[in-house]
Amino acid sequence: MKAIMSGNEAIARGAYEGGLRFASAYPGTPSTEILENLPQYGDKVYSEWAPNEKVATEAAIGASIAGVRSLCAMKHVGMNVAADPIYSFAYTGVTGGFVMVVADDPGQHSSQNEQDNRNQAKSAKLLCLEPSDSQEALDFTKKAFALSEEMDMPVLMHVTTRICHSKCIVETGEREEAIVPDFEPKIKKYVTVPANAKVLRATLEERLARAEEYACDCEFNRVEMHSTKIGVISCGVSYQYVRETFGEDASYLKLGIVHPLPDRLIKEFCSKVDKVYVVEEMDPYIEEHVKALGIECTGKDLIPKFDELNADIVRKAFLGTEPEMYKSDMSTVVRPPTLCAGCPHRGLFYELSKRKNLMITGDIGCYTLGMAPPLNALHSCICMGASISQGHGASIALKDAGKDTKVASVIGDSTFFHTGVNSLMDVIYNGGSNLSIILDNRITGMTGHQQNPGTGYTLMGKEAPEVDIPALCKAIGIKDENIITVNPNQLEEVRFALDTLLAKDEPTVLITRWPCVLKKFSPQDIDEFPTLHKSQCEIKQDACKNCKICVKTGCPALISTKDSVSIDRTSCNGCTVCRQVCPFDAIEEVTL
Repeated sequence: MKAIMSGNEAIARGAYEGGLRFASAYPGTPSTEILENLPQYGDKVYSEWAPNEKVATEAAIGASIAGVRSLCAMKHVGMNVAADPIYSFAYTGVTGGFVMVVADDPGQHSSQNEQDNRNQAKSAKLLCLEPSDSQEALDFTKKAFALSEEMDMPVLMHVTTRICHSKCIVETGEREEAIVPDFEPKIKKYVTVPANAKVLRATLEERLARAEEYACDCEFNRVEMHSTKIGVISCGVSYQYVRETFGEDASYLKLGIVHPLPDRLIKEFCSKVDKVYVVEEMDPYIEEHVKALGIECTGKDLIPKFDELNADIVRKAFLGTEPEMYKSDMSTVVRPPTLCAGCPHRGLFYELSKRKNLMITGDIGCYTLGMAPPLNALHSCICMGASISQGHGASIALKDAGKDTKVASVIGDSTFFHTGVNSLMDVIYNGGSNLSIILDNRITGMTGHQQNPGTGYTLMGKEAPEVDIPALCKAIGIKDENIITVNPNQLEEVRFALDTLLAKDEPTVLITRWPCVLKKFSPQDIDEFPTLHKSQCEIKQDACKNCKICVKTGCPALISTKDSVSIDRTSCNGCTVCRQVCPFDAIEEVTL
């Protein structure tokens, strides 16, 4: 059957066809849709959201050791979180085929850094595949499970944003069931105490050597001979760009296995062409390897080492030509990202923005937008779960330096479950004094409303216990009187809580609890928050003094001109933050 699929949809389909039985992931763009497309195969595949990438990887490893084919998925920075188990699992090898999908984000479309995880594959000594379109995404994933078992190696499927989200026609196939063996304890294989690990380290090199030999003659790597004046080595979506650029005026070595790289195949290909180009996104990973083989080649001296490639960049770099661009006299309006109208984080950040002598450490999520004007109420953002840890270090350092600056750490509910809990333990254990603010909007917001341990549902739609955040904070050592839960849309509540908790010189927690305004409300949401979407705000123009104070909340539903302010009724969700800040009582709440 033929279907139009994105790379992520194709990976999910390929995993299903390849006999996948267990899948776990933490959502992160551009990988999120892989797991979202697996519940449709729920009669054959169990799939789940894990609290973080390390847990997802470990769960999939456990399933593999138990004998079933398993998969975990994550965005590129998630590989850093998952590195601990995967480096050791490379030593042990697999029982059931194991695939780890890692989606890099060249150009940082939705990420705090760029990262080329082909380097991680090399460092961790993993077998690494890289598809160049949706059809290969399906085919490679399907075949990866059997290859993992044959080579006794975990497989890293390396993809990028363009592969994940681009679509093409895909030929689908039938599911191939794999036999699940009876569990057999293999202590010397799977218990990585030093005595066993030293032996496993040596056998890992033997497996890598066998994998390299396989890579020289396998279907994943292919040579396309045309003109011998130019030979281009490429992989992933970069292969599409060079084919579009050179056509049949060049020959190609398309690498589908990027670790281990096939030395014999590379040498044979380069010996048949006059000039060698290496075209790849981000790091000169292949280029450096080719040069190490003593082969002269051109690559990153012409194309950038960072940002996303495209055919225009490749064409300009190697052919010196640029496409004709449409030119218009019309100007475009810059529309920077902002917190949505009615976002439950706005009230908190508005109140934080008015605080003086306060350092605000932030985290990864929608709420990172609290840093933007006019709020300017977030001062750092490094990685998942880091806000509380940073806040702890900053508060200790400031106090030691004799400064009276207070520290507030802002973190989302899903991110708190991801790694924030550990950070809060550090604060409590070491007697810190930063205020930890947990923004509980009852969903994993930024990546598209995935369930998490606090929402009451699993990825497969089953009801699940909800983590009680106040009880969890209390259980790890926060005093009862130092935990306050507020409706963040009620500024007076937020103000009182901040005054109370920032005045204390010990670990404190403020929980803002209100659903994301864009989510599909669960029965639990409707029961707990009965006023959701029941009103909107309107400006009484005869009372408005055009002071613009409401505009300082940063709400995009407020339309400000030189002479007036109005509210877009199609955007307003009735949070009433603007009404509460208006000094002239010129904004009224209208029941729908």
